[in-house]
Amino acid sequence: MGCVGDGTVVLRWRRHPSSVGLARLELRKSLAGWGLSALEDSAVLVLSELVTNAVRHARVPSGREIETRFLPMVPPKPSGLRIEVHDTSALRPRLRAAEPDACDGRGLLLVDALADEWGVADRVGVGKLVWALWRPTTDGVEHGGGRCDI
Repeated sequence: MGCVGDGTVVLRWRRHPSSVGLARLELRKSLAGWGLSALEDSAVLVLSELVTNAVRHARVPSGREIETRFLPMVPPKPSGLRIEVHDTSALRPRLRAAEPDACDGRGLLLVDALADEWGVADRVGVGKLVWALWRPTTDGVEHGGGRCDI
């Protein structure tokens, strides 16, 4: 795929763990090109969580791929971002508290803490898309719902 007319970067991935790192690399490239490197730490971590969820839980049928979309938000220059992860599963992720000794289950807590907003929507056709948003700013104020030191 690649870049579409409005600057959106659309890429497709196999349902394989290696896709997570490859998607992160492509997001870093896009952010640098848009002058949005200030969002890199939180956006890359959120993308990692969303793509990992799709790889692990979406059960994408054979021949179908996971799709990512990176959309710069531009009021007068890029300062915001929307990322989307599309898959063909109807299974929707939900925010939940993880057990203290659990090895997983904290991904959406990170997404909730780092993005300004996030949600799940139906796709055209089969499946869903999970999105995260960092609102455009013009005042230089840092993005994100919070900071997570792990």
